[in-house]
Amino acid sequence: MDKLLELLSENSSFTTKELSLMLGEPEDYIAAQIKEYEQKGIIKGYQALVDWEKVPDAPVTAIIELKVTPKKETGFDEVAEHIMAFDEVSSMYLMAGSFDLSVFVKGKSMQDVASFVARKLSCIDGVIATATHFMLKAYKIGGVNLNDDSVDDERGMVL
Repeated sequence: MDKLLELLSENSSFTTKELSLMLGEPEDYIAAQIKEYEQKGIIKGYQALVDWEKVPDAPVTAIIELKVTPKKETGFDEVAEHIMAFDEVSSMYLMAGSFDLSVFVKGKSMQDVASFVARKLSCIDGVIATATHFMLKAYKIGGVNLNDDSVDDERGMVL
């Protein structure tokens, strides 16, 4: 795996100077590499990791597993495109196993998510089964321990 991409995926707020020091490469090379990754669509965006349990009125998150009948010409892509268009969908993955798609959904309440599944997802042509799992507590996201309230970032710079 590309070390630059690995570092950015762990902490997208690293500066090009910090990345340059960590990787032993010139800063202008790092900046050019990041720009190239963005132009090629390898880097799709940057976002903050939020501990939603500490946010008042935070959304409810659920993982919805879907069993889907693939289309002859497009496989799972056509139904995936349809599902991704919903604002409630934050992430979606094609899976191996007893279900085909794993859909991460956000809503104001469990009832909102249940309504979304019943009124929008379940009635899509090709969806033959759903299983809803509500996320109750996040312990670790993207390699970051959410139970550790210390301010120090253990991923600090290596010089």
